[in-house]
Amino acid sequence: MIDLGISKLALIGVVALIVIGPEKLPKVARMAGTLLGRAQRYINDVKAEVSKEIELEELRKMQQHVEQAAQQVEQTVQQSWTEAETGLRNLEEPEALAQIAPAATLSHARQDAKIKDFRRKRLAKTSALPAWYKHRHGQRSHISSGAARMARHRAQPRPPASFF
Repeated sequence: MIDLGISKLALIGVVALIVIGPEKLPKVARMAGTLLGRAQRYINDVKAEVSKEIELEELRKMQQHVEQAAQQVEQTVQQSWTEAETGLRNLEEPEALAQIAPAATLSHARQDAKIKDFRRKRLAKTSALPAWYKHRHGQRSHISSGAARMARHRAQPRPPASFF
């Protein structure tokens, strides 16, 4: 860039005063200021356009990467879908069902036992079952500490008999 110091600016001002004259110097200075402002705005606009183009190029690259990733995901989903279809077709064969059936019945038996146990526990907590039913099936109706149970079953001292 041009190195303009105070001494060089003063020299340019003196030359401009001599050449242009004192009457026209303010008009020329205003015109020079407006032209300089326009030039700066134009340079700033060009810089903004260049930065926008760079950003657009980056966005295009990102779009291409995202599209490639989406295509890869689509391919893997399609591949897993075809594998699942072939697996289901293989399961429809009687030999394959005979091999899988014992394991399926075991898991269903475990599942049924868990469901039954869950329902039994839930009923014990939430429903108004009679106490005799809870005692018969081994479900506690009240939880108390050991000291409270001992106090409940301890023999009560008898009050002294009055002599009247």
